[in-house]
Amino acid sequence: MEGLPADLKPFDFIVAGGGTAGSVVASRLSENADFNVLLIEAGPDTAGVLEIDVPGLIGQINASIYNWNYVTTPQPGLNGRTIGVPRGRGLGGSSCINGMAYSRGASDDYDNWARLTGDPRWRWNALWPYIKRHEHWMGAAGGRNATGEYDPSVHGYNGNVGTGLPWDATNEHDIRAIRQTEIQGDLHLVPDLNAGKPIGLTWLQLTTGGGERWSAAKSYLGPHVRRRPNLTILLNTHVTRVLPVKASKPKIDVRTVEVADRAAGSRVTFTAKKELILSGGTIGTPQILLNSGIGNRTELERLGIPVVLDSPFVGEGMMEHVTVTLTWNIVPQNTTIIDPDVAWAMWQQNRTGPLSTPGPVHQVMWYRLPQKTDVLSKYKDPSSGPGSPHFQFTFGDQGRVILLTPYSRGSVKLNSTDPFVHPIIDQGLLTHPFDLAALEEGIRTAKKFYAGPAWEGYVLGFGGPDPDVLSAEEFETRAREVARTFLHPVGTATMSSKHAKRGVVDSELRVKGATGLRVVDASVFPLTPASLTQGPVYIVSERAVDFIRDSWL
Repeated sequence: MEGLPADLKPFDFIVAGGGTAGSVVASRLSENADFNVLLIEAGPDTAGVLEIDVPGLIGQINASIYNWNYVTTPQPGLNGRTIGVPRGRGLGGSSCINGMAYSRGASDDYDNWARLTGDPRWRWNALWPYIKRHEHWMGAAGGRNATGEYDPSVHGYNGNVGTGLPWDATNEHDIRAIRQTEIQGDLHLVPDLNAGKPIGLTWLQLTTGGGERWSAAKSYLGPHVRRRPNLTILLNTHVTRVLPVKASKPKIDVRTVEVADRAAGSRVTFTAKKELILSGGTIGTPQILLNSGIGNRTELERLGIPVVLDSPFVGEGMMEHVTVTLTWNIVPQNTTIIDPDVAWAMWQQNRTGPLSTPGPVHQVMWYRLPQKTDVLSKYKDPSSGPGSPHFQFTFGDQGRVILLTPYSRGSVKLNSTDPFVHPIIDQGLLTHPFDLAALEEGIRTAKKFYAGPAWEGYVLGFGGPDPDVLSAEEFETRAREVARTFLHPVGTATMSSKHAKRGVVDSELRVKGATGLRVVDASVFPLTPASLTQGPVYIVSERAVDFIRDSWL
């Protein structure tokens, strides 16, 4: 197998999955020279892949190599459409193919996690050292003066993940947006979206510090880390199952991982002396657990899989942000078009220019449902608290309203007992009536913002879908036709309090009913954060590392 040394020594820790979380965990654990660590990744290396390294080449990343290319089942809430679910395949996982936006979420989100798990160590204030530990703030690409676009006090400067702001300065849209918040009054300009209180108009931050993509692989598995004699990385090696070392009661001891390099290849096992950490992601983790006989007893028996551990909530409760694309008629602006050859030269010379960023947008807006709306009188508020937004709005002639607090839930189930066959992914988008009703109000707020006086002569009209023009039936039909996932699935192996019947892992991310096995990735999120998932995954992974270390030091 690729990367396996001839003089193989027993591994203290095995990390199954080299995506965003797995890269963090393997890197941090191998900082201790006394820990021998094995990291297993199904995909290839991503180091030196130009389309990954250059933010502006995001659209050219080879999806046949670096993407799992999952597809959902037909979605009833989307009028029966299937939709693609891209997930990163390769060292660094989805951090190698995502849109590079960097947000941590609201402090209320983490405080709610602490309530749900009964563990105050998940509170925002308790996580603050880990929030700063993973970040290396690098300012604006090219070194322009970005004063007022971020708060220096809320960033980390000695961490791993290079973060920053776009290379180009404030444009007309930015100025008008700020002016509209001043006129409107119910929104304000937030100094920094990552200070824990993001509601309002904020400046977009990116994991493109210095004009390059900082994937988890680049950030945590650089050349100096790979040279560690106590870290072994297996690439192009598929984790098929996790297995008990021996039968024991009341808990099974799961520290063995079964792998293969291809569907027809022979299966090989490795056993960790201390712990096995599963980091397969929101889709991969439940698939591996279910194939291992860890899941709902009824489902496993139906497929003929021997039940190792009856854990009914494995693969259940998937949460996903849902978005509707809106259109506006915007007057074309007099912008300077940079020739592609010039843009390439700029990036090569000093990591600036249009290739240093994934897109031209500088700002994003976060907001809540109006307090007196009928939606909140009919349904319990699903947000984590008053500081947590219900919506994210991305600007442009094709702007997006993203519902961050859906009631709808989905699942991941086995399609086959063959671990190389993609699982059945049902995201359940728009299956709960709250979600469509909330999106209707969210669209009205975005429409109101762009209709304000600050946009006179710039925004000429709203193209919809408009809930105030269409009938209720027409709006519902149109919304379901254009809605799609915002690519932030979480919660298929959720954490909960130690004695709670629900959930898959406890607050220290140990699989309930087992010893030796933890899950560290976005599947453990008990509720979807009102943010993108990349920032929270780094935070959770850094916190998990200390849970593991504290158990063995």
